[in-house]
Amino acid sequence: MAQTKQVIKNRVEFLEKKIPPFASVLGITSILLLWELVCRMNFVPPLFLPAPTSILADGWEMISSGELLKNVTASLYRIFGGYVIGATVGIIVGLILGFSKWADAIFTPIIYSIYPIPKIALLPLIILWFGIGEMPKVAIIALGVFFPVLINTFSGVKSVDPSLIKAAVTFGSNHFNVIRKVILPGALPTIFAGLKLSAGTALLLLVSAEMIAAQYGIGAMVLHYGNLMITTKLMFGVLILSFLGLLFNRGLQWLERKLIPWK
Repeated sequence: MAQTKQVIKNRVEFLEKKIPPFASVLGITSILLLWELVCRMNFVPPLFLPAPTSILADGWEMISSGELLKNVTASLYRIFGGYVIGATVGIIVGLILGFSKWADAIFTPIIYSIYPIPKIALLPLIILWFGIGEMPKVAIIALGVFFPVLINTFSGVKSVDPSLIKAAVTFGSNHFNVIRKVILPGALPTIFAGLKLSAGTALLLLVSAEMIAAQYGIGAMVLHYGNLMITTKLMFGVLILSFLGLLFNRGLQWLERKLIPWK
């Protein structure tokens, strides 16, 4: 019995053990050093895998010339505009579908039939509708963000304990207060799961749209240097995309902690 208790105690301590913050930095630093060593020893040709120092040197050149700022600004405008529009509409429609049985019965089958369509395949049609410019790129990102947020919002509303809704109605709450004080707080964790999932989708669609129909932007920049076989600048563009993805994730985590402190 004593041995069993000790085993359980060890497992609990292992699960509750906190990893020091420097562990992540140490892991990334080790990978970068190994990468640099492999490139410096010419195990891989620079054309296929340039050294991190070479990538940063060319990246600094792009920063100094203003080239990077121009491309990043164009991409940020598109992704933030599309993300905010898609997420806002997705949350509103998800709440309506989750709260209204009529809306659920009429529109949910339509939404689930459209959702599997690859959104980038609709870009030519959207260009036909909105013309060549910024609107098609923002629209395709908004469309890609809309569906994951909507579906997660809908699922979150449906997962709220019905007894809480009945209690609120019993105490005289109207529809608006039930949504604002009961349904929305209960669905927030699932909504944020959809927001995090759609952040990756937004980046994917941003790059795809810019590679197809953009003169400026990170995706267009990556494609340009890929065609010229300038791998260092191509890789720097990929690193910027990775940084944007990390920034999105951290920002959503911060917002989640502020809006859902009980989680």
